[in-house]
Amino acid sequence: QLQVIPITLAPAARGCTYKKNKPSQSGLECSDWRYGNCVPSNGDCGAGYREGSCDQQNQKLKCRVPCNWKKEFGADCKYRFGSWGECDPTSGLRTRTGTLKKALFNAECKPTISASKPCTGETKTKSKG
Repeated sequence: QLQVIPITLAPAARGCTYKKNKPSQSGLECSDWRYGNCVPSNGDCGAGYREGSCDQQNQKLKCRVPCNWKKEFGADCKYRFGSWGECDPTSGLRTRTGTLKKALFNAECKPTISASKPCTGETKTKSKG
């Protein structure tokens, strides 16, 4: 015989919702938080903190700066880049343009940016032998 056992998940879900909506002692209910850049604790990248403020309240959040980020763009500005352009013989550089994809923590980001890198000289072909 097959037995069916009813399971009710609603009270548990309500409990979670209640905890999320419960007023916070740390002032997180403020709606206009402004956050600064993530500042690594040691060196140029890795774990660190970002400070936030709203009205007269301040808080410090843990954050992480990726070690491959481009300093001039900022770690909180995420861009979608196109392909690298042709080599400019005058400057010896190739460039590509990025359009803003996402600004984290209300960061002020440029809508478009340009990145450059040195040309690699002759086109290299891999040969096995």
